[in-house]
Amino acid sequence: MPSDAVRDLIGTKEAFHFSPERDMLFLKAMQRAFSFHYARCGPYRKLCDLRGFTPRALRRFEDIPSIPYLFVTIFKERKLTSVPDEKIALVLTSSGTTGQKSATYLDKVSLSRIRKIVWNIYESFQMADRKEKVNYLCFTYDPYVAKNLGTAFSDRLLTGLTSVNRAVYTITWREGEFSLDRDLCRRTLERFQKSPYPMRILGFPSFLYDVLEEAVRLRGKPFHFGERTFLITGGGWKTLGDKEVPKSLFREEVSRWLGIPPENIRDLLGMVEHGVPYCECERGNFHVPLYSRVYIRHPRDLRILPYGEPGIMHLVTPYLHSFPAISLLTTDVAVLHRECPCGRNGPYIELVGRGGVRKHRGCAIAALDVLEKSKEGGDPS
Repeated sequence: MPSDAVRDLIGTKEAFHFSPERDMLFLKAMQRAFSFHYARCGPYRKLCDLRGFTPRALRRFEDIPSIPYLFVTIFKERKLTSVPDEKIALVLTSSGTTGQKSATYLDKVSLSRIRKIVWNIYESFQMADRKEKVNYLCFTYDPYVAKNLGTAFSDRLLTGLTSVNRAVYTITWREGEFSLDRDLCRRTLERFQKSPYPMRILGFPSFLYDVLEEAVRLRGKPFHFGERTFLITGGGWKTLGDKEVPKSLFREEVSRWLGIPPENIRDLLGMVEHGVPYCECERGNFHVPLYSRVYIRHPRDLRILPYGEPGIMHLVTPYLHSFPAISLLTTDVAVLHRECPCGRNGPYIELVGRGGVRKHRGCAIAALDVLEKSKEGGDPS
């Protein structure tokens, strides 16, 4: 087994070019990652031994789904690491302002790998170019305050895909709590429309939809940002229920409000415990990149389901070096498909629903609290 299998996998620039040779490279990377965590993380090794799965059992590509998984909520209960504490460079949490926190621990190796993965994915979508200067309007937490929140870390990765002319964060820290500055959002949109540089908007879709609709309504006409402006959402709508807008309508209205092509509106599926982003293509499908594999399991007996059948999403990746979430069972219900109309040859995910219980509140749910508070004063006009 080559010692640089993980590096070779992550060094593969074409993020969606699957082949039998790259399946074998993924297997070698998983063999190395699994052996490392089995040897370095005592609790994970005990779990593997209880399930009768050791590094010797991981021989074929078909063995990968059998790597003992961790349930995603364990990181809300336990600290699990595979490196000494002094090697930890960043602790990320998934909670926003309230709720039980999920904490993950990243060392420099993991950070370097995920930065490369994110770059490769977006470069494969023709959305990464450090020569392009861009304005950023981020409907998320100010990273200078929310340094350890997963969403703040994600924003730093996404704003690193281009050269930054100016970045504005609209959820600011005031009087001991986060608040959404709606007036700042509107002023920034007006200023960026006059700028010679394109714009990218990042953040929670509930924030974006609500604030953009308000901004266009108050100004009396839509904006016109053009074909190089992108909107990248993440976090979902969570508990908004009947307020959630269907994806097709969201794309249609936001593209009209901003004056951008609807295919430039991309959602992002991800979680702090896993790290690999699943990004929408031009056709609105979440693509699985080379750096991970996704399996769908039956909710009763956890057997692997075929393409086209809904079940619980199981995520596998070898990039994680500092904590053993290389095989992660989520609470999300999804369907795995292949042959996307966009032409990319890898599988893609259809998300059916986000699972979990109320006490496991994440960033997006906490962010909705901020959104509701911003409305308490009535129409800001």
